[in-house]
Amino acid sequence: MERVPIAKVAVSAAPYAIDKPYDYLIPAPLQEKAAVGTRVIVPFGRGNRASEGILLARTVGGKTPALKSLTGVLDEAPVLDSAEIAMAYFLRQRYFCTMYEAVRAILPAGLWYRFHEVYRVADGLEYPEALEKARGIAGAESVLKKLFDRGGACGAEEWKDIPEIEPVLKALLKTGVLTSETEALRRISDRTKKVAELGVSAEDALLEADKKQHSAPLRSGVLRLLAGTGRAAVSDLCYYTGASMRTIRGLEKCGFLTLTEEEELRVPGGCTVKSEEAAILNDEQARAFENLRSLMNSGMPAAALLEGVTGSGKTEVYIHLVREALHRGRTAMVLVPEIILTPQMMQKFSCCFGDQVVMLHSLLRLSERYDQWKRIRRGEVHVVLGTRSAVFSPLKNLGILILDEEQEDSYQSENPPRYHAREVAKFRCAQDNALLLLGSATPSVESAWSARRGIYQHDLLRKRYNEKALPRVVIADLRKEVQNGNSGAVGKILQQEIEKNLASGEQSILFLNRRGSSRMLLCGECGYVPICPRCSVPMTYHSANGRLMCHYCGHSERAEARCPECGGYMKHIGFGTQKVEQELQAMFPGTEILRMDADTVAGRHEKLLRRFERDRVPILLGTQMVAKGLDFENVTLVGVILADLSLYVDSYRAAERTFSLLTQVVGRAGRGDRSGRAVIQTYTPENEVIRSAADQDYDRFYESEIRLRRLRRYPPFADLFTFTISGGEEGAVLRAAVRFRDYLTEGASHLRQDDAAEVIGPAPAPILKVNNNYRYRVTLVGKNDRKTREIISAGLKFFSVQKENRKLHIFADCNRMN
Repeated sequence: MERVPIAKVAVSAAPYAIDKPYDYLIPAPLQEKAAVGTRVIVPFGRGNRASEGILLARTVGGKTPALKSLTGVLDEAPVLDSAEIAMAYFLRQRYFCTMYEAVRAILPAGLWYRFHEVYRVADGLEYPEALEKARGIAGAESVLKKLFDRGGACGAEEWKDIPEIEPVLKALLKTGVLTSETEALRRISDRTKKVAELGVSAEDALLEADKKQHSAPLRSGVLRLLAGTGRAAVSDLCYYTGASMRTIRGLEKCGFLTLTEEEELRVPGGCTVKSEEAAILNDEQARAFENLRSLMNSGMPAAALLEGVTGSGKTEVYIHLVREALHRGRTAMVLVPEIILTPQMMQKFSCCFGDQVVMLHSLLRLSERYDQWKRIRRGEVHVVLGTRSAVFSPLKNLGILILDEEQEDSYQSENPPRYHAREVAKFRCAQDNALLLLGSATPSVESAWSARRGIYQHDLLRKRYNEKALPRVVIADLRKEVQNGNSGAVGKILQQEIEKNLASGEQSILFLNRRGSSRMLLCGECGYVPICPRCSVPMTYHSANGRLMCHYCGHSERAEARCPECGGYMKHIGFGTQKVEQELQAMFPGTEILRMDADTVAGRHEKLLRRFERDRVPILLGTQMVAKGLDFENVTLVGVILADLSLYVDSYRAAERTFSLLTQVVGRAGRGDRSGRAVIQTYTPENEVIRSAADQDYDRFYESEIRLRRLRRYPPFADLFTFTISGGEEGAVLRAAVRFRDYLTEGASHLRQDDAAEVIGPAPAPILKVNNNYRYRVTLVGKNDRKTREIISAGLKFFSVQKENRKLHIFADCNRMN
């Protein structure tokens, strides 16, 4: 049997139920270009529709009639190497996604192609002949008229104005009147620029310039400029001399210069401050640094937890460790949980490492992210700073990977693959024998448990870098405020503290994790509450435009003063940042207040923070984007408007998230020369979580929380797999959830006693309906090991192939953060 080269291809069109590497013949013209790691075009399915794929491996096998062939190669060079293909396999297995979903997570969005079908009239056919061949096909005449009017070719998107066009096109293709081909267009193309270089010596160029000074002054100017620089961008030559492209072409024709195309990178500007030395470490930081440096240089993959109170100088330890990695010829990656934290962190790292640092986050333009990816892949930079998705950046020879504020839920993706950056970071560090460093003032309970058991090395920073005391915290009882007739958001104690700051010229940060004006409207007569028509939640009132808005689906409608049910007056219940801002303006007239939430930021977070620092704006009010990582020396007061918001939600992480948020936001005060203070307003001042946060006592919180986790079999003592089934009909969703639960229960019954898994549910999601989709959940409590994942994978495939589930969706989360 003839032996032929065969490609193993992950196909984008393959759903999870049939996802696997498919075999394709590599035709002779493509054998050199079709390298492992390149993207290819393949025919897939019964209709052999052109689909994108990634070539995972090449092998040699027997030629069989059933084997289809690659039809094209999209990349000039591989976009994935063997380590990244291994990472894609890891994501597929761990997070129950298709191979192609994993690849899409790893590669930048600007690298992807969009495909469109182009239909053409068959060669040599004129309109009358084509019409004759298409006789009997309903609707063919209008299609052919449009094609011939447009020169004989149309893209698929241009047929939208003709109803039920698909059968007509298929019939015309079958009769041979039309042909079709798939065109691939890159979302972002490489930018190039024309560069002119002297083709003669500088002396000869100056001689020619002197000769042409009067007869051809533009040519003379171009030659003089190039004689001084040797080479320059054509756009610069035209700008500085006034010459046109015709002049440049004339000089090229005469041999005085040569023109070439060069790559031009679209990257954001870096720090303009000169490179400087990192700060000197204090005794505690130096001890932690030495311990972590030894671990990093051990030549083995390792993990460590750097636990330090807010303001203890964890960032300075990071900088010294990154410097050590670079000194040893390795690279470094630093991840932060929020985009809002990247400017300050980027400034610190750029000032120490200059243009060796790049920043990656979702607010960069696609072209900027793509060009940064190219620079990283070529080894032009050695330090990557970014948010969650930066964990996939193509850094080689990784020495250290740092997750700052590692407890944050923003490190977990909400889209397939639903990965956690910490788990991907562990995989990458194992690949490169690198150190994974988790940093936090309030570590996740799982990380603290691993550190206390010796799985992670544990280093502590117990005091602030500048030897300042932690902020003095006052717990303000909002129940007493209500008893005294104050139903507003800002209590008497917090008001007095703000007044002190205003008098002394110091700044305040106020935190409330709810945007909008009022939580909801309520009819005082009949109790009617406006509910989102697409979601099972009350809508939030926004006073800026007098509208009600759903923060889940975006639905918006005008707020009515009267109840539509009984005609009674609508009352405003609860408050958000918008209402607090209005209250503060009334309380402190003439005082400037800066509000930061999803309604005001919209990509302007850097400008707002710079203005807060530069102009010494007295009050910064915001949601959780002001709670973490910010470092302003003139901020001496932090106020938590309502500490109970995140404490009583339906999540086993509620206490952990509340403790972390309160501790982080309190730590924003007193980071400069002045001492800091904080006011925490709450309706439950006796709550142990709030008291622990006020005392900045992580150990007390951890001991209480770990006992509850052990009793309830929550992480780290077991893993929680949550399966969310959604669809437009509630009954169908519930029935599908029951069938899925029964399948999982049957599979789990075959596990050994020590691997026993418990299946719970189905139960409605905390918000049952979102955007007209009902959601039910099934939970599996067990170990995240290979056997359990195999049962889950089989269950997801079982769900996908059932006819009753055609209009339903399912996704899986492991230890979901929210």
